[in-house]
Amino acid sequence: MAHAQSGYIFGPCVAWWLAKAGAQVTVVEKAASLLATGQNIDVNGSALNIIDRMGLMDELRRRNTTEKGTQLIDQHGRPFASFPVTEGVEASPTSEFEILRGDLALMLYDASKDHPNVEYRFGITVQEVLSNDEKSVKVKLSNGKVETFDLLVAADGQWSKIRKQCFKPETIKIVDKNMTAVYATIPRLPHDNMMWNIYFALGSRIVSTRPDPYGTIRACFTRMPCNDEQKLAWQSASRSDQKTQKELLRSTFADAGWQAQRLLDGMDAADDFYFHAIQQIRMSTWSESRVICLGDAAYAPTPLTGMGASLAILGSYVLAGEISKLNDGEHPQRALKAYETAFKPFVEKIQSIPFFFPAAVHPRTALGRWVLQSFLWILAKIVAVPWIVKRFSGDEKAEDFPLPQYEVFADTVSEKGH
Repeated sequence: MAHAQSGYIFGPCVAWWLAKAGAQVTVVEKAASLLATGQNIDVNGSALNIIDRMGLMDELRRRNTTEKGTQLIDQHGRPFASFPVTEGVEASPTSEFEILRGDLALMLYDASKDHPNVEYRFGITVQEVLSNDEKSVKVKLSNGKVETFDLLVAADGQWSKIRKQCFKPETIKIVDKNMTAVYATIPRLPHDNMMWNIYFALGSRIVSTRPDPYGTIRACFTRMPCNDEQKLAWQSASRSDQKTQKELLRSTFADAGWQAQRLLDGMDAADDFYFHAIQQIRMSTWSESRVICLGDAAYAPTPLTGMGASLAILGSYVLAGEISKLNDGEHPQRALKAYETAFKPFVEKIQSIPFFFPAAVHPRTALGRWVLQSFLWILAKIVAVPWIVKRFSGDEKAEDFPLPQYEVFADTVSEKGH
């Protein structure tokens, strides 16, 4: 019997695949219900194959954010480069399979919640791991109950409390990318379009808006500090309360230009304000006896990779597949090590962000902004030429991680593809 401390995407996804493998799965979630919150994410590469095998491709398309592409805004508030979504090619920062994080979580939850092998418990967390040995893993839940399981899956996010209890500090490395992103949902106005609009303000600041399928706008600010004083202020704010965070945000972006003032006012009233220091989690080992960290708890890649959701989906499939190969009553360590051996090299490749990014898209000076905008203007002209796009662009549906084949999942192979 497996127990999963839920991550919004990973918990329901790993529950689906573990149940498919024959395991009895209990998923605990801190929230009283699964909340449809979160900003845009995309599913691509081999993760689309997994969604297809789950029979969820039509649902993934139905829940699309409706974003038609990406356009870049100049200092006068005018679009200067456009990258529309083109089916079958990867020529835009906007994905063909764009979806809100909360919608993807709900889609995966709906797919798994009625399975006879899956039990969801809301409003509950793992308060303490009491033992983790050869026989079982014993946990104390936040409702006071003590329960025993064969496996504990820690999918409780980037700052996992289970990870802190079960793994030595020296096995965990935090890689700071010197950037903060601030998100919120704000009211839509009549002049808003269906594009991801990105404005490069001076002083290493970005302001952006994105449409959603609910008649609102997903707003975002990103900031890279230009000196040690600014860095200290933003690091301190990330550990502080919302009032402090909003005050720092407003003082930093008040003169940014374009729609910054509108977004600041909207964020003051937003109920989903989220202040996110962009940091990766890297672990020397993902498992300890019967406890395994997965998703952001083990390998948070950051939004800079665009691969957080895809890694969670792929990891769910591979972990469940390796567990399916265990003998009855066998300790799960063999499967956990096999999972790490199969999947960790791909994760490390995804986490290898080029040294010049994200600084290259956060210009400090007017000259730096001119160089960046000129490059992007030329790039937009190039990708607008159909034969160039077809020859040189990738296909976001193309396999990026060779999927292991597991006998227990043989009946999930799609016959119609993407």
